[in-house]
Amino acid sequence: MIFDVYCDESRPDLLSSKKPGAQYMLIGSLWLPNACRDEYKKEIHALGNKHKIGGEFKWQKISPSRLNFYKELIDWFFDKKDQLRFRCIAVDHSKVDLQTYHLSDQELGFYKFYYQLLHHWIQDFNEYNIFIDFKLNRRRDRLSDLRSCLASANLSSKVNRVQAIGSNESVLLQLADVLTGISAYRLNNGINIKSAKHELLLKCEELLGKPISNTAKSVHKFNVFEIDLSGGW
Repeated sequence: MIFDVYCDESRPDLLSSKKPGAQYMLIGSLWLPNACRDEYKKEIHALGNKHKIGGEFKWQKISPSRLNFYKELIDWFFDKKDQLRFRCIAVDHSKVDLQTYHLSDQELGFYKFYYQLLHHWIQDFNEYNIFIDFKLNRRRDRLSDLRSCLASANLSSKVNRVQAIGSNESVLLQLADVLTGISAYRLNNGINIKSAKHELLLKCEELLGKPISNTAKSVHKFNVFEIDLSGGW
């Protein structure tokens, strides 16, 4: 079976910031069967047209006037059950040792965490197309290296591509941005009570049946992987 994966991140600057404004960097990913991609895109576009959402939608654009659209979008996501899944990795920046484990290279560390996010959900005998929100990298081979590492670690599956795309090109990437933003909002405790973002967080947690927090690997619909960098058993 062929799967598409759409990825976005929140606060990658935390890995090297000297004045961090939050605890966790997050990388989020939206997983779906490739056969569903066109149908899902049409349905999201229809939602946007219904609410007269022009252009790109994303976490940073949530406002009271657009809240009903985002709430319906979250309803739509949960209505798809396990055909549409979200997984994010949460990295506590205070526990990241760039010098010891990442050659003092923030960009290298960032893509190592990308690997950890993706590798554990790649299953045997499937094919994967991975799309990452475009960002300027110091080295051009970061994505090709990531694809090679994933392919080498998953010999019974096929990683067709790891490709950067602009968020304005894909509503599925925009949905990944929203879900990653919701998760970062909860985990970083940046909550502004009675704001539109807070209402959307509560909507998501109502459908989850619990607050957003670290989950087991086996949780498929909304998976939060708070990576443990402390070592031990």
